[in-house]
Amino acid sequence: MEAQIDTILKSNHLSVTGGRRKILELFLSNPGALSHSDIEKKTEEKFDRVTVYRTLQAFLEKGLIHTIPTADNSIRYALCKDNCSAGHHQDNHVHFICSQCGSTLCLDETTIPSIRLPKGFVAARVEMVVNGVCKNCK
Repeated sequence: MEAQIDTILKSNHLSVTGGRRKILELFLSNPGALSHSDIEKKTEEKFDRVTVYRTLQAFLEKGLIHTIPTADNSIRYALCKDNCSAGHHQDNHVHFICSQCGSTLCLDETTIPSIRLPKGFVAARVEMVVNGVCKNCK
C-alpha cells in the first residue's frame, strides 16, 4: 500500500511526508468518512492538530477528499473517486449518517436528483445527507 500512497501523493504534486502517508492510508483503509478527531485518534503517531488540518486542506484542494456536512455543523471527510480534480469535486451522491453508531458513508450508486431552481438562481453546490440507521445497527 505504501507504493500506492506515494504514487497518489506524487501524482497530485504533494510532498511525500510521514503525516500525509499515514492520513491517506487511513482514508484508503476506511470505508466511511472520517472527522478531524477520528484521524487524530486512529493514527498511531501523534500529530498536532495543525498538521492534520493542513493535510486535510491540501487533500481537499487537490481533489483527494471531499467534505460531508453534519447536523451538528462538524465536518467529515471522505475519499474522492477518480473523477475529482484539484478544486473541482464530483461528489454528486448521497451521504448517509447512522444516528446510532455515527458512521458516515458515501452512497455512490445514489445520485442527487436534479434540482429546478427559480429563474435567476444559480446553484453552486448541492448536498444531500440522509440520516437513519445503518444495516449494522438495524
